[in-house]
Amino acid sequence: MRRKTNSSAGRRSSTTRRRSENLPFDEFGFALTKRKDQKLHHRCHDYSFTQLNPVRVKELCELLSYWNGASFICKSQIERFIRMGIPPSLRGRVWKCLLAIDSLRDTSDFSYQKCLLEVRVPLVDLGVSEYGILSAIATLSETQNHLGLDLGEGSGTPLLRCSADDITVFRQIALDLQRSFPTHRSLMGDSPEAIEGQAKLFRVLIAYAKYSPQVGYSQGMSYLAAVLLMQLGEEEAFWALTALLDKPKYLTELFDFNLTRVQHQVKVFDQFLKHRKPQLSQHLESVGVSSVHFVTPWFLTLFTSLPCWDSVLAVWDLIILHGLSAVFRTALTLVELLEPRLMDLTDEGAVLPLLLRVPFDVSKYAVFIPALWNTEVQDWELKCMSSLVLDESHHEGGEPSQDQKATLSTQASGDKENVQEGEKTSENESASGAKSVLTRVMRLAQRYLSDQRGRQRTEAQGAQTQARSRQRSPAATRVFRSRTGSSLTQSQIRSRRQSQHRGVAQQPVVQGNSDDVAVPDAARRSDSSEPTLKRTSTGPLGKAAGRRSNHSLVSGKSVRLLQSSKKRRSQTPPPTSVLPPSLRAPTLPPSSSNDTPRTALIKELSSRHQTSFPFRNARESKLI
Repeated sequence: MRRKTNSSAGRRSSTTRRRSENLPFDEFGFALTKRKDQKLHHRCHDYSFTQLNPVRVKELCELLSYWNGASFICKSQIERFIRMGIPPSLRGRVWKCLLAIDSLRDTSDFSYQKCLLEVRVPLVDLGVSEYGILSAIATLSETQNHLGLDLGEGSGTPLLRCSADDITVFRQIALDLQRSFPTHRSLMGDSPEAIEGQAKLFRVLIAYAKYSPQVGYSQGMSYLAAVLLMQLGEEEAFWALTALLDKPKYLTELFDFNLTRVQHQVKVFDQFLKHRKPQLSQHLESVGVSSVHFVTPWFLTLFTSLPCWDSVLAVWDLIILHGLSAVFRTALTLVELLEPRLMDLTDEGAVLPLLLRVPFDVSKYAVFIPALWNTEVQDWELKCMSSLVLDESHHEGGEPSQDQKATLSTQASGDKENVQEGEKTSENESASGAKSVLTRVMRLAQRYLSDQRGRQRTEAQGAQTQARSRQRSPAATRVFRSRTGSSLTQSQIRSRRQSQHRGVAQQPVVQGNSDDVAVPDAARRSDSSEPTLKRTSTGPLGKAAGRRSNHSLVSGKSVRLLQSSKKRRSQTPPPTSVLPPSLRAPTLPPSSSNDTPRTALIKELSSRHQTSFPFRNARESKLI
């Protein structure tokens, strides 16, 4: 019976080899099939991607030659080229720069070649070769069954240098190899190129399973590794796969050993679809189609099931540039383009195939990629939806799983306080049961944005305070105070002269104390017309007037008296670069002809008392 199976498998492989040798391939390496076979394999060869002119290609090569991943200019320029369209010959270099493959390899202690040497040891014990892994599926299955029986019976295990988990991983990878792009020249048939391509794909996948045992191998990784091998070398493809699956920016929240993370992200997209497309979401629920049925294969294969390969590569360019948000962006764009057709269908048997096998006219580069760039998905939206999903899972089935907690902590890095407040708010709202999903989302978003505005407002106020402190230099303050003291002395002397003419007792002038401020040379030269003004005594009243001038607290009556006294004075006002316009005139108005010196002093102190300025000493308080 086994001989018949082997002979039939040999005839089938020889037939496949002859077909693969006779079929031509397109520019991306896919076999050109007939029209009826294109529908069977769901592959379109009518590509419409834009091609850059030689000048743009030269500019892109120069950008890649001096690439710096930490430079904002480099990232903005590479985004501009991705929007225009990356040439197929340069896509591998662009992906290497964006994923930082070289730096990841240099900083890691893992050796790809040593890992392959360790993997080949159990393969030799099993009698399996990496170049014939597809034909060894039956052998791996039998060995796995025998090993499981031996462990269950408690008898001695066979002398193998591999565990049952290793054999399970070998078998799972071998099963997925024959499903990954069966019409591509590097994986199709039994040609030498296909056998080498299958061996490379097996080595990359098993090496990553050894590199990250906590993640291991899961469904969908074979598609990712195969796409990377089409653009990069074997070891470069391994490090690119490592960057995609390990960096939080990319696919860390999609792949794990039990596929619980991708289930969480599918629920996040379901909430996101209810927020963006409420009518379509209700229609899908009424038909009986859940997001799990079509979003899960989209996320696990990164949209490699689209029939137009130029659109697939453009989607990958965007995902490698922006990360996980681009995955949601692509899924939302597909749903938006298919919305008119989905709304007309009322049968689950017609809706689900339309989502799983996207039509050619929708996935064309000229239609799909412009719509993709016009679609926007914000990070705060995804964080809000993730918190809602965790909140619902908490109220429905108890505590969320560890992977879901890790998902939330990774997405909310840098905004932990905002997300925690959002979770508390969503808990209260779900307990009441009276708020819709949209209301809860908008409240979380408003809180997130209001915190950002508050931070921006605080930063702006701090910048204004620093600018004021720079403008108000110590030299300007000294000049300002000295000129104020000088003007106060003039008013006192003027009031003394008027009292002498009327025969009223002279008010003693307050002598200067140790806090006097020296008058600058410019002020002395400008006041040389009156010799008595050379005194620099400012005293408590002069300092109080200086403080009052600094705060620009001049009453309306004082301003009018100031303007009338300007004409009688010959003093030149301070320069505009030192004082503001409101302070260029003397601060204290001259006493009127009807006011005695004591009355003028009491008015001055009364005005200070009304403006709530503290007194310098007990003498001023006694006078008032």
